[in-house]
Amino acid sequence: MRHLYLHVPFCVKRCAYCDFTTYATPRGSARMGEYVVALLRLLGEARECGLVDGLDTAYLGGGTPSYLGAEALGRLLAGVGELLGSGAELSFEANPDSLADDVLAEARSAGATRVSIGVQSLDDAELALLGRVHTAAQARERVEAAVDSGLDVSADLMCALPGQTDMVFGRSLEQLVGCGVGHVSVYPLMVEEGTPLAARVDAGELDEPDEDDEADRMLQAAAYLDARGFSRYEVASYALPGKACRHNQAYWTGKSYLGLGTAAASMLSAGEYACLRAAAPSLPDLPPEGARVRLTCASSPDEVGAASGLADLAWDVEFLNAREAAAEDLMLGTRMSAGAADAVVRRAREAIGAARVDAAICDVVGRGLAMQGEDGALAPTARGWLLGNELYGALWDLARG
Repeated sequence: MRHLYLHVPFCVKRCAYCDFTTYATPRGSARMGEYVVALLRLLGEARECGLVDGLDTAYLGGGTPSYLGAEALGRLLAGVGELLGSGAELSFEANPDSLADDVLAEARSAGATRVSIGVQSLDDAELALLGRVHTAAQARERVEAAVDSGLDVSADLMCALPGQTDMVFGRSLEQLVGCGVGHVSVYPLMVEEGTPLAARVDAGELDEPDEDDEADRMLQAAAYLDARGFSRYEVASYALPGKACRHNQAYWTGKSYLGLGTAAASMLSAGEYACLRAAAPSLPDLPPEGARVRLTCASSPDEVGAASGLADLAWDVEFLNAREAAAEDLMLGTRMSAGAADAVVRRAREAIGAARVDAAICDVVGRGLAMQGEDGALAPTARGWLLGNELYGALWDLARG
């Protein structure tokens, strides 16, 4: 496999909207150090058994990888760097409050090429609503420091927050672009059950996000960023020329990837799964019709930290047959501005049936959600960007027998 994801689940605190697999952990905790050592041990075994080497991309997500501190983060990045091929992309996520100068310097020295910073807003009232620990001024200063470090810099913004106006959101966009970032991701706020934010919405303290507001903000972001040279290459991602995230593109174009660490996801072919299963024999047999395997590491951070090898990890496993894999590739491809390539469409017609696939394409094109170009690629329209659930749902329905 040419793509690797490592999950670092530690944070200084959980934000009000967060339902990710993250754990508030004291700074400098031995638990984090043990986890890093274990990840390096697992990576070594994955390399020995032929799962990963010569990587095209690797991504450290979370949680907050920058919260590990300069020494531990640098050690982890350097270990991943030993698996990289020539010209590879090595990304890590960071929050402004933990992206200190020594973290940036150590990351660069260890081979990182890219940092993705969780800014979310450049308005202090919105940051307080989200439960973020950094201020707008701190975020601007740390983003500029990251740009000055020579790393490619991406920043995340949330939109359609309760009470958010187009002026406040526009100011966040303007200030972020002014910091010199080459990549911006824009996500509507999701109110997830069980979070402090959901409790406030349920209690009537905050308005639930409105779909029309979400659409307006996404249109606002698209217009502003497009006017400043950013191209929308994925439903939520905009980049200057040459600054698109290659790792994220792998997710949407059906490339295999290995995920290690608590809650890390993997997508493997049948052959790659057999390779992993040789190292972790407790994994279930591949069913005769299995064409693709999706796994999630179900081990806790302490269990990962204590693992001597891949065989000690717990996994949640989902098997996809050829029909489901083809429908998934078709669906995920339409998250990209380039769309699902003609080869993906042809594979879907072979695995699912030409009549069914052609009817589904006719349906989404007829509803203005997608268009099929002369090259045969199925790409989303502007309407398809805004009504993504309708587009993706219609294509995923092809997975059903």
